[in-house]
Amino acid sequence: MLPREIIQKIKQIEIRTNRLVNDLLAGEYHSVFKGRGIDFAEVREYQMGDDIRAIDWNVTARTGHPYVKQYREERELTVMLLVDASSSGEFGTTQQMKGEIAAQICALLAFSAIKNNDRVGLIIFSDKIEKFITPKKGKKHVLRLIRELLYFQPQGRQTNLSAALEFLYKVARRRCVAFLVSDFLGSDYRKALEIAAQKHDLIAIAITDPREMELVDVGLLELQDAESGETILIDTSDQVLRQMFLKASDQRRAERQKLFRSLSLDSIEVMTDRPYVDELNKFFRTRAKRQR
Repeated sequence: MLPREIIQKIKQIEIRTNRLVNDLLAGEYHSVFKGRGIDFAEVREYQMGDDIRAIDWNVTARTGHPYVKQYREERELTVMLLVDASSSGEFGTTQQMKGEIAAQICALLAFSAIKNNDRVGLIIFSDKIEKFITPKKGKKHVLRLIRELLYFQPQGRQTNLSAALEFLYKVARRRCVAFLVSDFLGSDYRKALEIAAQKHDLIAIAITDPREMELVDVGLLELQDAESGETILIDTSDQVLRQMFLKASDQRRAERQKLFRSLSLDSIEVMTDRPYVDELNKFFRTRAKRQR
């Protein structure tokens, strides 16, 4: 049985997410992520203002009256959430840890998907595939995904983005919308990212804590690598050290963004000290404009 605090978290996420979906993202999601194509639905009599290119000349000839073809979008999509559960997700110096924000973002995307009658699946990974949940529809299914994201205890501590993307390639036979949610602290994943992006509509969501970007002067500080377990003692009052740290983090972020651009990959940058909803809205608006 789930602990009470997990049940409360799931309920809180459900309430908040439903409001955000209804108020902000439902229409944006539908306009940005199109169905697999257009299917013929029916013919009806021509009405003033109809596009003459839609006239069905065969039916028109038989009836003696103009008729037009009607089409409908084949809407159903499959959305896959690939979520990094490595130990670095347990880091956070603001109100929430990176892993908690990842779960909330995935909940928002999942509820947006089922509101549009799409299926949602989940791949939880660390340095290996930890859990795979087959894509399905419905609120009950989404609540299960949220529960797994909050409660699942991974065995691995490190990150293997390539393994997650290769697994996606195997289990998603048809093109899907895939959100890769991670802090992207792994390495050597360019090739797997490129292959996945060619087959699927892949969106990278990078979650970063401000203290991973810049050190604050607090004197001596012991740091531990959450994935390797290694510890190091540093003097944060050393200005040169702080500048080196900032330069390295800026370079790491710039290289990641350059990689995404080179693969024409959409990406969303999320900071733990800022509302992630703002960044999601910005992404949806930008992409919607680009598709018009």
